[in-house]
Amino acid sequence: MAIDSIPARLLETARRQPNAPACYTRTRGEWRATSWRAYVEEILRAARALIALGLQPGDTTCILGFNRPEWVIFDLATMCAGGAPAGIYATCSPPEVQYIVHHTEARVILVEDAEQWAKIHAERHNLPHLQHVVFMRGAQVPQDPLAIAWEQLLDRAEEVEEAAVRARIDALQDDQLATLIYTSGTTGPPKGVMLSHRNLAWTAREAVQIADMRSTDFGLSYLPLSHIAEQVFTIHGPVTVGASVYFAESIARVPDNLKEVQPTVFFAVPRIWEKFHAGITAKAREASPLKRRLLEWARGVGREVSALRMQGREPSGLLAVQYRAADRLVFSRLKAAIGLGRAKMCVVGAAPIATEILEFMASLDVIVHEVYGQSEDTGPTSFNQRGNTRFGTVGPPFPGVEVRLGEDAEILVRGPNVFLGYYKDPEATAATLIDGWLHSGDLGAFDKEGFLKITGRKKEILITAGGKNIAPKNIEVALKNHPLVTEAVVVGDRRRYLTALLTVDPEATRHLDADALRAELQRGVDEANTLFARVEQIKKFAVLPRQLTLEDGELTPTLKVKRRVVYEHFAPQIEAMYADDAEGA
Repeated sequence: MAIDSIPARLLETARRQPNAPACYTRTRGEWRATSWRAYVEEILRAARALIALGLQPGDTTCILGFNRPEWVIFDLATMCAGGAPAGIYATCSPPEVQYIVHHTEARVILVEDAEQWAKIHAERHNLPHLQHVVFMRGAQVPQDPLAIAWEQLLDRAEEVEEAAVRARIDALQDDQLATLIYTSGTTGPPKGVMLSHRNLAWTAREAVQIADMRSTDFGLSYLPLSHIAEQVFTIHGPVTVGASVYFAESIARVPDNLKEVQPTVFFAVPRIWEKFHAGITAKAREASPLKRRLLEWARGVGREVSALRMQGREPSGLLAVQYRAADRLVFSRLKAAIGLGRAKMCVVGAAPIATEILEFMASLDVIVHEVYGQSEDTGPTSFNQRGNTRFGTVGPPFPGVEVRLGEDAEILVRGPNVFLGYYKDPEATAATLIDGWLHSGDLGAFDKEGFLKITGRKKEILITAGGKNIAPKNIEVALKNHPLVTEAVVVGDRRRYLTALLTVDPEATRHLDADALRAELQRGVDEANTLFARVEQIKKFAVLPRQLTLEDGELTPTLKVKRRVVYEHFAPQIEAMYADDAEGA
């Protein structure tokens, strides 16, 4: 008898609602649906084709490209055939792509287009296991022995009966490797996080219950599918309940696609919510005095209503009347204008977010629920749930998951979502998974109601010359709360005091001269300093001449800062801030 797995749920969803839409793609200006029946038929065909190419249970495949139906089809087909897919960030360089493809020993990889093929082609002499490169639908396929068009892949399905795939699904085991999630690697090469079929199925079931996701819901897929959080929202959650997914046309088109789709469930990293905040604030500044007063009145009502809803209560009496008016005059129009007109569940994760951003969105009738976790626990450790949310925390522990603090306040996690270990890395596994407890590397604290707060990153602790241990993350979040600041990196390891490297929004600062910009940033730094002890305060800052970028290796694909790389690239600016120290010495 088949276990409860994502592949088994896939077959059941197609049986239960064959004609319901599984996904949408935008073609010639229109969103076109693919039914669950057609979706699953193509997944099973792709699985048969992979078996025809020689994929055995336990083998791996790789996927390199932007979010597309083919991405998900290939991912699920690999699992249905008993293998384990490994997504690769589309922004990865050729050596980074080579590392993952070689590390997995994948014989088959799916690529989006010629740009991604070029990365494989440049490193093919270092990929001895690779035998087939499949191109997504519509891509120009080169004349090369490795290259296979999507349609050619599906044609190979004729060599294998569908019963062979169903037999492999029936043979899946709970603790069998289902997928590999490669960490984005802020330090050193990425590690392959091994997630089992139990990990995926259990987490997806709990997640859809918390999010109240149903078959009538739909989301927009645009964040990297190589990240476990996006997989939960694009693959495992929708498969579990039969919800629909719209695939964004490109990153550049996400704002437009969001307005067109108006998803009911929306997950975003902090930078997206920060852009909403900046955009709405800028529009408000340009509005007439009457409209600004109306907005401020509505935000006051929104704050009160959101405060009640975060406690599981609804407005009544005069507040309910005011809310209906504010919704009609402001909220419904504003939310539709940014693409959240039908959103019933909004989520933020993957990096810290300033409380002020969450409070701002809540004042506009958009409660954003912060989730905390990592690939190693299939995404969630804790979650601010509907009716049980507290800003400034990452929520209570995820249902069914044990969370405790180690002696040094490190967050430890145990539960059905905790990973099998790191692929081909027993030493890293032994250091991270101890007696069944995942050692997260993050530092935290619980408040009296059991809500978890992240206080820092164990490996990113700065130790000042005075011996003080300082977690830079919360300081950086406070600095980024200033509307002009796009990124902040705190410096101070083995130094007498802390400094910060700042990048600023060129659009928002174009009307300011250098002196005015510095004065405004100093005001922001001074304001942030009031939140911290004297030893944690920023004494000096430097404005960098450009944004931090993926291309320069300063950001991971999930936009986390690679601190050491930033320190290396901007060493002159750092040393200039400590020049007085050197002269004094």
